[in-house]
Amino acid sequence: MNTSAFHSALAEPLDQFVQYKRALNRKYHTEAAALRLLDRYLYGHAVSGWEAIDRALINQFLKSRPRTRPRSYNHLVGVLRRFFAWAVLRRLVELNPVTAPLRRDTGQRISYLFDLCDAKRLLHLARSLPDNPRASQRGLIYETAFALLYGLGLRVGEVGRLRLKDADLADRTLFIRETKFSKSRIVPMGPRLAERLRCYVERRYGSAPDPELPLFSFAPPRSLSGSTITQTFHKLIPRLELDIPAGISPPRLHDLRRSFAVRTLLRWYREGIDPNARLMHLATFLGHVDPTSTAVYLPITEELLREADQRFRSLAPGGGGQ
Repeated sequence: MNTSAFHSALAEPLDQFVQYKRALNRKYHTEAAALRLLDRYLYGHAVSGWEAIDRALINQFLKSRPRTRPRSYNHLVGVLRRFFAWAVLRRLVELNPVTAPLRRDTGQRISYLFDLCDAKRLLHLARSLPDNPRASQRGLIYETAFALLYGLGLRVGEVGRLRLKDADLADRTLFIRETKFSKSRIVPMGPRLAERLRCYVERRYGSAPDPELPLFSFAPPRSLSGSTITQTFHKLIPRLELDIPAGISPPRLHDLRRSFAVRTLLRWYREGIDPNARLMHLATFLGHVDPTSTAVYLPITEELLREADQRFRSLAPGGGGQ
């Protein structure tokens, strides 16, 4: 995004704020777009400077940008609030004029969580995908890509950008580059997943492949795109005939990543590990900047509640309670 598009009396501080956020390894694309809406409103209403911006003006701006979904409205309010909070710290303005309350999201989606049986069936279906004139070994490619998405909780873009040199099969690690927050990380693999990946590379590229080639591709050197992986996932989902409980949203590809996070939390409970003490580890593994981003991947399920209750009872005086 080109932040030089700011034209109002606040153009310079708006641009400085966006650059400050990006210096913290935030892409800040959608947020910059929201700030440009404010900038256009201030410019169109000939607002002369900070002294003319008060709570009433901000509320009028929010009314001029109708948002039917609470999440969209809350995002806009949150971006404005953070910008003016930064301005207060910089002593550009005395008070934060953004006082509008957030809207309650009563229709928040509950994600579908893939268990191991679901994942195995998905991989089986992917393996059966037929080749076509422009895509050889199609089943092998998608089966392995879905295995990484479910087995390591990777983002689809991260999987699509992997190159052969990023897979250290001797040390059983993947080097993840160009992440959402512009930070690279090394992700360890278990022996089974590493062996699956080794067999994939051998079948797909032979014994001495060019390390610069993309790990997943139908037409090297062009990588398989995240959108193509997503489209294939959604074509396979109806064939799984999943039993989706009432109130649960239809599965999305990103739910494979969420399922990895929940599986990890469940394993900690079962092993008697305090999840709060390990949340930073999971955040680092998933490539999050801080654990608060990871928390959204951990919805409370009946199974989690059951595990938490058992753990609490085992630690309570009396050794198990009533």
